[in-house]
Amino acid sequence: MENNVIISIKGMQSYIGMDSDAIELVTEGRFDQEDVGCYTLSYQESELTGLGGTLTTFQIEPKRVTLLRVGEFNSQMVFQEGRQHLALYDTPYGALSVAVRTKKMQTCLDPTGGKIEVDYAIEIDHAAAGESLFRIQVRKKPALPQS
Repeated sequence: MENNVIISIKGMQSYIGMDSDAIELVTEGRFDQEDVGCYTLSYQESELTGLGGTLTTFQIEPKRVTLLRVGEFNSQMVFQEGRQHLALYDTPYGALSVAVRTKKMQTCLDPTGGKIEVDYAIEIDHAAAGESLFRIQVRKKPALPQS
């Protein structure tokens, strides 16, 4: 996989009964246009995120973003503004079924990069469990100078 972009991810999670947690990650990844308005963004997670050995892929369509994780942790989450989707989150400790309700979603991408923002709530066994927000910025990796 050729890394052709720099990906900046800022995330905020707040779960009921726990302190809010913020993460910020900058990594290299791959960004491809699949069709008009449709893109794929992928990167390897690091040990710093607690998901080492996992490939994270975002499939971005005009009104839908799908997050896929394959590796040590497997999951699929679908985000569509105003809709709720069931998701399976598979961990080394067992699988969880969760509902993801997207409150707000915004994508602004072109072949050179752009931004994704998703604000969503998570329910486990039909009970509110927490809320999350992530912002992703994608930009082309600078070309190395020729010697």
